[in-house]
Amino acid sequence: MAMFVHLTTESRTSRVQRNGIVRLRKAVGSLPGGVYAVPAARNFYASHQWLRELKRRNQGPIAGIYFRVPDEQPVWLGHYGQVHRLVSAAEAIAQFMTADDPLGWQVVIPRRIEAKEIHKIRRLPQVIGWRFSPKAKGKPPFCTCKFCTRGDFGSAKLRKRLSSPDDECN
Repeated sequence: MAMFVHLTTESRTSRVQRNGIVRLRKAVGSLPGGVYAVPAARNFYASHQWLRELKRRNQGPIAGIYFRVPDEQPVWLGHYGQVHRLVSAAEAIAQFMTADDPLGWQVVIPRRIEAKEIHKIRRLPQVIGWRFSPKAKGKPPFCTCKFCTRGDFGSAKLRKRLSSPDDECN
């Protein structure tokens, strides 16, 4: 049985424990719909890499839902924002473990996860992972307009320092 971890807010954990992971993401463009997860690997950082990016939505503390699916379960594997391919759950874990850089990878399970498939629910340290993109550290943001930087902490200073496109419109 292949083990994966799905990240969700701590406020939803009791519901997930009772009903399973029933909230499926809809397919968008070439990205398939289903339950988003990452293989539970020995590399804790790689397995929980999405935590800080999900936490940017400011919905509260994030918890890890560990679940098992059959090895032959078809899943979609790929880097976010790129084309995913259909492989078995066991093959997805093998490719994730042997990847040179597993950051940004995700697995989409095209069905709900039943409550009996959940192995463990765990509180996680809230400072794991990357924000914006796996290789964003130390690079200026792609866009500094008011839409892209919304009300993020320090966004006004960032727009002033890097000259926002909104300044040209006024």
